[in-house]
Amino acid sequence: MEPSYLRLHATGELARRTRKAVARLAGCGLCPRRCGADRLAGETGACGAGRRAVVASFNPHFGEEAVLVGRGGSGTVFFAGCSLGCVFCQNHDISRHGSAGIEATPEELAGVMLDLQRRGCHNINVVTPTHVVAQILEGLAVAVEHGLSLPLVWNSGGYDLPETLALLDGVVDIYMPDVKVWDPGEAQRLLGARDYPEHARRAVAAMHRQVGDLVVEDGLAVRGLLVRHLVLPGGLSGSGQWMEFLAGLSRQTWVNLMEQYHPCGGARYLPPLDRLITRAEFAAALAEARKQGLTRLDGQGVIK
Repeated sequence: MEPSYLRLHATGELARRTRKAVARLAGCGLCPRRCGADRLAGETGACGAGRRAVVASFNPHFGEEAVLVGRGGSGTVFFAGCSLGCVFCQNHDISRHGSAGIEATPEELAGVMLDLQRRGCHNINVVTPTHVVAQILEGLAVAVEHGLSLPLVWNSGGYDLPETLALLDGVVDIYMPDVKVWDPGEAQRLLGARDYPEHARRAVAAMHRQVGDLVVEDGLAVRGLLVRHLVLPGGLSGSGQWMEFLAGLSRQTWVNLMEQYHPCGGARYLPPLDRLITRAEFAAALAEARKQGLTRLDGQGVIK
């Protein structure tokens, strides 16, 4: 299955989407913050980013989901800056500082993607991409001209706007959003975004409409939705509500319930986030997923 963006490129639609996304950097409203910064003129948005994307790191990653990793790894590109302010962020050293990396031109970002392809990666996995959608499209348009042909994975925190995701319809092959916190009050306290739950639900629904349930061929994901949910201590993530929501989209939704939470950043000062989750807490989240009829649970031995 060839990447969707190749067809858009052939018709000129990829170039049109790129121009439209870049134009929206002026008075930026690409993410739910809608901060209005004129990033085309060099202003910095609420995300910490300006006109160019800042690449914090890129490499074949073997710690992602098995359906992304295969034998060659997932070609991850980590971007500095972020539209969210999660107190427990495991990448807080780059997410809070828009300059923590190397500023990349479209040609340089294309070079990163092509290098990962040459190194045998199975996909291009853009991590924390929401605030640099325009720059990713610019780089992708150049990379396609030089032979890029890997599926594109959109690895976001779920804080995406449907109108921005519309620019990615037919561009992104695999959406991999997080669904973090269900309660608006906790979202404000832990993510700095009271409207996160509402926007995440709309975004994940839009992603599913675009690509449907995850399709796996020869052990590798080629298209569809894969949702991550980090189980937080004390039930703060609202796992039961999220599992009900995801099952409402489709009981074939591929879900990775993650149990690796550990205190990072400012979380160590906010009980109960100052501790690991218990086995009972993870078991309860897993039971909620099964109660809702979700069977495609990553790493749980029940995937069909």
